[in-house]
Amino acid sequence: MRIKLLTTLAGLLLAASAWAGPQIQHWTTAHGTQVLFVEDHNLPMLDVAVSFAAGSAHDPAGKAGLAAMVHGLLDHGVEGLAEDEISRKLADIGAQLGGGADADRASVSLRTLSVEREQALVLMARIVQQPTFPEAVLAREKTRVTAALKEAETKPDFTASKAFGRAVYGSHPYGLQADVDSVAGINREDVVAFYRAHYVAAGAVVALMGDVNRAQAEAIAEQLTGQLPASGAEVAIPPVDPLAVASEQRIAHPAKQSHILIGAPGMARNDPDYFALYVGNYVLGGGGFVSRLMEQVREQRGLAYDVHSYFMPMQQAGAFQIGLQTKREQADEALALVRKVLAEFVAQGPTEQELKAAKQNIVGGFPLRVDSNRKILDYLSVIGFYHLPLTYLDDFTGKVERVTTAQVRDAFRRKVDPARMVTVVVGVDAGAAK
Repeated sequence: MRIKLLTTLAGLLLAASAWAGPQIQHWTTAHGTQVLFVEDHNLPMLDVAVSFAAGSAHDPAGKAGLAAMVHGLLDHGVEGLAEDEISRKLADIGAQLGGGADADRASVSLRTLSVEREQALVLMARIVQQPTFPEAVLAREKTRVTAALKEAETKPDFTASKAFGRAVYGSHPYGLQADVDSVAGINREDVVAFYRAHYVAAGAVVALMGDVNRAQAEAIAEQLTGQLPASGAEVAIPPVDPLAVASEQRIAHPAKQSHILIGAPGMARNDPDYFALYVGNYVLGGGGFVSRLMEQVREQRGLAYDVHSYFMPMQQAGAFQIGLQTKREQADEALALVRKVLAEFVAQGPTEQELKAAKQNIVGGFPLRVDSNRKILDYLSVIGFYHLPLTYLDDFTGKVERVTTAQVRDAFRRKVDPARMVTVVVGVDAGAAK
């Protein structure tokens, strides 16, 4: 069994070292849209995504939830087609429409067979460039979102996440969070104004992966963005200030377990310390059962079923967060242990053995992160939106392998201060809330 395991690991490492990244072609359209394209005719399929600087950090004051509402309404009606007709047409040609939104960006994606490509792209182009935002649909979606928010606010994990975001970011745009009142205040004029300001050609990113050639890719990029306004609102997100002092909130909730979050502003996507922090965090709490937090908190003390840490890199400094759930009567003990493990890791960094194992696991698993067209498409969108090098995928494993214990220790000491962390505990008795 041991020989088989070592052989499998060796095979993964060999595959990672021999893996050659996709050949990314890149250009900018006349309207200022970036295009990243990988030509691949192995499958008769095309994946395409369009991303905009239209995330929740761009919500106007008092209108938190507007960006998400606009994104959600894009395919709920376009010029000449109602939402049910859009759904039916997509089903008829077997195309899949998707996308997502976070604090920085919003995206619309499409997966289609090559034989249905023209019809699918026509529909996607209309969704991106000609949404009508019907008043009745907006009213229905506001009701649905309001109901979802009311239900979510009863759940301890949602309560913890909301309090954590506010404590980490304060009045920064990353701290904006939708609530019942902010959603109720959104009207159609707000929706249209946000769309016109943020769904623009300049700064948009078109990612294409699949069964088309360069000339076809150029035509598709123009088809999807050529009718958008050339430019719109200022999209810069201000820097995130580091925390000045530590803070702690204990929130009463009838949950059987306490939900604990600890963290602070962490790193931006283009942070020079990205790889040192990424690899170091794998040792601390990002590596599952091989991480220090899991070993100390779960395996040795049995204080939590799961404990983890991660960095969420954004345009500006996204959060560094440690999370766990534990029995209410064990919350203080678990919290003290997590703080101890974090402080020791920041002070001392990983051991050489821990770092070697982390790098082997990350490098060995890397091929699984780029083993489909859709996964590569997601990377293309990230590379374009955050202005990462076109060689990012080619360079990834090499940069991981070059990380040293000294680099991890230095990066964590500068970016993670255990004495200035936000702590949120949800699931305490009313008398212990503060």
